[in-house]
Amino acid sequence: MSAIDLQAFRQTHEQLAQAIEGLDERQLKEKEAPGKWSVTEVLAHLADHSIVVSFRIRDILADTEAGLPRFDQDRWVSGQHGNEEEAAEHLAAFAALLRANARLLERLDAGELAKRGITFKGDPIDLRGIVDGFVRHVGTHLAQIARIRRAVEAVR
Repeated sequence: MSAIDLQAFRQTHEQLAQAIEGLDERQLKEKEAPGKWSVTEVLAHLADHSIVVSFRIRDILADTEAGLPRFDQDRWVSGQHGNEEEAAEHLAAFAALLRANARLLERLDAGELAKRGITFKGDPIDLRGIVDGFVRHVGTHLAQIARIRRAVEAVR
């Protein structure tokens, strides 16, 4: 198994902070179109995703045999009124979970890092796959934030 890229994992917070730099609260809460997320809601989703990833990592380490959970991202964001919170609070939650997960992953030995779980689709996944998937997922949302940013800055 190749090593887990904790540097890329840790950098996701800084990338998100840079992506929203200079946006005011109105811009952070504005949507590019009806039915789409605002930047604040994207950050709420990423904090939620961090909660789920935290659980998945711990579930794999605990050797449980249950399938790893999935979640309905739109319902989570709307159910918590994600756009009513400050973007900085969502980003702080993301950062705290990221830090805790990185510190946990640093403590693991090769045998623990090789442990696997089963995704909700029934596919096996190891901890490297979880981390790599997380980094890719954040990258997708960084592109979404850039698109939203262009749209809301265009109406300025």
